[in-house]
Amino acid sequence: MMSFVLAGLFLGFLGLLLMLHVFGLPANWLILAAVATWGWMHAGFAGGIGFFAVLFALCVLGEVVEFAAQMWGGRRFGGSRKGAWAAVVGAIIGGVLGAPFFFGLGAVPGSFLGAYAGSLLVELGQGYPMATARRAAWGAMWNKVFGTVVKVCIGVWMIVLSFDLVWPD
Repeated sequence: MMSFVLAGLFLGFLGLLLMLHVFGLPANWLILAAVATWGWMHAGFAGGIGFFAVLFALCVLGEVVEFAAQMWGGRRFGGSRKGAWAAVVGAIIGGVLGAPFFFGLGAVPGSFLGAYAGSLLVELGQGYPMATARRAAWGAMWNKVFGTVVKVCIGVWMIVLSFDLVWPD
């Protein structure tokens, strides 16, 4: 009975870790570390090197997709390479500045708006017309949203893959 309670609490903890994406934190990497710690502490854990290689690959995939989407987004919508990098930096700054609002949930719109603002400011600074700069910034922002959604989905996938290994027989 106690093993079911512990497994349930641990799976709930993984769900809480998943919510760290809201703050722009490396939730998937923390899920990987937590599952590895669980496996180390429980002798009956059946996840081997292959299982952890899959979780590691999923973490890397999430980072690559998020970064590539944001870099590609501004470029696809007429922005420059500098504007795409500014969107990445702007998303980080916006997430940090937004974090104190709405009990931390302000980090999400902060990172999205930061990506927009970073791209917009750099594109305008390079002499792009306002309409072109806005279009590039819009693309950078929406691809930041896409990248974040992909990372959350990958985190859910990691938890689902871990469920059977954590839940007692």
